[in-house]
Amino acid sequence: MDKILSTRLDESIVHRITNLARKLNKSKKYVIETAVRMYAEKVEDELETDVFKQTFASWKREESAEQILTRARKEFNKSMQRHTR
Repeated sequence: MDKILSTRLDESIVHRITNLARKLNKSKKYVIETAVRMYAEKVEDELETDVFKQTFASWKREESAEQILTRARKEFNKSMQRHTR
C-alpha cells in the first residue's frame, strides 16, 4: 500500500527529481523510491548490516516450547478468572 509522505525539499532537488523522471520516462515516485533503495543498500553495505547476524540465535530459549505454552496458558487462565469474578 502506498502512503503519502510530505516533506520540504530544496528547490534544486525537486528540479533534479523532475528532470531525471522525464529523462528516464518514469514517475517521480519511481525515481525517489529507487534512489532511497540504492542509498539504503549502500549504507547497509558500508555498515555491514546483516539481518541474520543481528538476529542470530534469537530463537534459542532456556525453556522448551511446551514450557512456554504451559506458562502462557496459565497466565491466560489467570487473567480470565480475574474478569469473571
